[in-house]
Amino acid sequence: MAIFYKIAIMGSVEENIKSIWSRIEKAAEKRGRNKEDIKLVTVTKTVEVERIKEAINCGIEIIGENRVQEAESKFDKITEKVEKHLVGHLQTNKAKKAVELFDFIQSVDSQRIAQEISRRASQMGKVMDVLVEINTSGEETKFGINPEEALSFIKSISDLPGIKVRGVMTIGLFSDNPEETRPCFKKLKAIFDQLKSENIPHVEMKYLSMGMTSDFEVAIQEGSNMVRIGTGIFGPRGL
Repeated sequence: MAIFYKIAIMGSVEENIKSIWSRIEKAAEKRGRNKEDIKLVTVTKTVEVERIKEAINCGIEIIGENRVQEAESKFDKITEKVEKHLVGHLQTNKAKKAVELFDFIQSVDSQRIAQEISRRASQMGKVMDVLVEINTSGEETKFGINPEEALSFIKSISDLPGIKVRGVMTIGLFSDNPEETRPCFKKLKAIFDQLKSENIPHVEMKYLSMGMTSDFEVAIQEGSNMVRIGTGIFGPRGL
């Protein structure tokens, strides 16, 4: 059974959402972009259903969960219209349930998981939107495709039925200084631009998902058009 933690937050959920959007707007304006160009994925890991509903009522359109099991325990209670993303690592044995529960899987990081998502989605008559996760920090603790293999990997899964590659994702270097994550984001933006220029059949290179609470402004400055914010909206949470 999933355990949900009570959350100590900086302000109300509504106030925090307004603050995040204001910061998104300022970061985008620094690069001549509009906040409307940025997708906000509100990460709801360990957040109880009531607070998730509160965020949705404040205009949140996309929620992201890290674990399939936790999502399963919550999603049947969320009847509001909202897009559901899996933003955490996906194990092969959870692929069937993930395809059932989610609209978007952001963490494809191996041939095996891509093939399993393809198989399960095809069985359900569904096309699953996915992002390919790329390890731009080089940290061994992180999942993701090596940057040098991104092009060949995406080409190798582009023809799989039941999935649609819509872009790439990364998690920046773990650091208290967001500037130290900037090289990770620059690297992914360069990969994204290269992939886009390749015009790979059946691939729509639309989303560049990078940036979390600690570094999303730097990520936006480097080209991110999808950020994943949890703590900035719901406050610090248990693991």
